[in-house]
Amino acid sequence: MSVSTQAWPEQLPARQVRIARPTDRLPEVIRFYRDGLGLTELFRFEEHAGYRGIMLGLPGTDYHLEFTSHEAGSPCPAPTLDNLLVLYFDNAADAERTAQRLGELGHAPVAAENPYWTDNGGITIEDPDGWRVVLMPAPVF
Repeated sequence: MSVSTQAWPEQLPARQVRIARPTDRLPEVIRFYRDGLGLTELFRFEEHAGYRGIMLGLPGTDYHLEFTSHEAGSPCPAPTLDNLLVLYFDNAADAERTAQRLGELGHAPVAAENPYWTDNGGITIEDPDGWRVVLMPAPVF
């Protein structure tokens, strides 16, 4: 069975994955992930106990990112240059088109901390908070 068709482990009957993090630059982060990367806006909320935020995802709602901002501030320094969100594409042209769209929004590629990504054709780009996204031309497994 290939990795992509395996069922969730029996001991972890989860049905959705959400990665969530705060930001003080919510409009810029939305522009990066929705308009630049092209993730779909799934849900947005305002004034929830001082929070506002957005969920962005891939087709369907099984895997998505949530970005929140609190009225009192939501400091969010990126912990290291090697904390990554890696997106795999079918080919280099698709990854390059995405990088070009992000470049048009002012987000140029940066040097990868780990040379593995560059050596295998990856394009590393920082979001407005300094978190890094790697655009890989093909899955490695």
